Amino acid sequence: MRKFPAVYWLVIVFEFFERGAYYGMLSILAVYLTDKLSFSVTEAGSVLGIIQPILYFLPILTGAIADKVGYRRMLTIAFALLGTGYFLVSQSTEYSTVFASLSIMALGAGTFKPIISGTIARVTNEENSGLAFGIFYWSINLGAFLFPLFIVPFLKAIDWSYVFIASSICTGLMIIPTIFLYKEPVVADSKEENEKESISKIILSISKKILTVLFDWRFVLFILIYSLFWVLYFQMYGTALWYVQLFVDATPLNEFISNLFGISWKFDIEHVTVINAFTIILLQLIISRIVQKTKPIPTIIAGFILATLGMTILAISSNIWFFVAGLFMFAVGEMTAHPKYISYLGLIAPADKKATYLGFGFLYGVFGSSIGSILGANLYEKLVNAPIVLQLKLRLSEAGIAVAESTSLADLLSLAETIGITKSDVIMYGNPTKLWLIFSLIGVAAVVGLLLYNKYIRPKGEEVKQ
Repeated sequence: MRKFPAVYWLVIVFEFFERGAYYGMLSILAVYLTDKLSFSVTEAGSVLGIIQPILYFLPILTGAIADKVGYRRMLTIAFALLGTGYFLVSQSTEYSTVFASLSIMALGAGTFKPIISGTIARVTNEENSGLAFGIFYWSINLGAFLFPLFIVPFLKAIDWSYVFIASSICTGLMIIPTIFLYKEPVVADSKEENEKESISKIILSISKKILTVLFDWRFVLFILIYSLFWVLYFQMYGTALWYVQLFVDATPLNEFISNLFGISWKFDIEHVTVINAFTIILLQLIISRIVQKTKPIPTIIAGFILATLGMTILAISSNIWFFVAGLFMFAVGEMTAHPKYISYLGLIAPADKKATYLGFGFLYGVFGSSIGSILGANLYEKLVNAPIVLQLKLRLSEAGIAVAESTSLADLLSLAETIGITKSDVIMYGNPTKLWLIFSLIGVAAVVGLLLYNKYIRPKGEEVKQ
């Protein structure tokens, strides 16, 4: 660790604050859009389903541009976009302005993403890169754990918009150390340093690489099958938050933690994503050790099975302990599958195109977040939200209270309470069990798809090399 230069520790700090700001915001975004801004569930799902894929696809382009124009310049642009985007979200109430503000944020996050890993790759060597990236991934999960756990509840209690302002400050202020402390990492390959390609040529080159990858149908099929798992994963940032708010009574967990630590504790929506981050911090090294010498595809299948069991646990009961157990099981599945996914990409990629294949391997996030967010929101609306809303409107109408067609579920519940109708009286009309079972079936489809791929389609011999 003493061999790491100062710029390495600087970008670790950058990563911690940027990921903390992002996951802090994401831990409440879906509910903020529906409950505070009165967007429909499907509108919120559309926002998530369009914004999040940008973060996974844009680095393919911005990483190549950063290599040409310089990392510090691109970092400055990234933090400016992030700080501006988050702040504008805090000031926006209309669908179009919220969408535009989140798009600015996503452009900043997609610009930021490849620069940090690129910096670490340039300032480390074969001897210490493993430790360097281990600390890097630890900082990601530490930010994703601490911000929603402590900072978001405090700010949300004052005003929900303060969460976005805090994210703006955490990222926008990083411009200062970027300008004054960040030193451009030296390019080891002088040939790369003297590259004179224009940005237009870089974009053209990337387009050719996309076509090359798309024509490898085995690779594309594997990505699509793997994306089914991430359709499940992205429910944590949408359907799981709405579900917890409406169906899960966290009193037993609150009492357990309060008695254990002697504090006043309240589990809320922002803590849903904390379960995943804490599980990874706690168990990632152990899981990685266990599966270190196992073959990739069987290990990925095992991870899929664990994650699918996690979804099935959610379908069994809305009890808080079942909910925590389900997300814990899902996180173990994620930790089991994902590192082996990266390993497998390296095995099936042609020797002269490994970097390209590994780069486009992140398309799982594009497919998973877009399909998962939109599908999840539409299923939640149809199976859970709409039946409850219909029942509330009928009861309010019987009581002589007229409500607008677009009135949100949160506002309807507040109106219902004024005439003695409680949340527990109407949530029985929703069907979250069917929702989680559908996602469990998607997990089963991923397992079956990967089993068939492994038996009939995968390139032969690469697992022998393992």
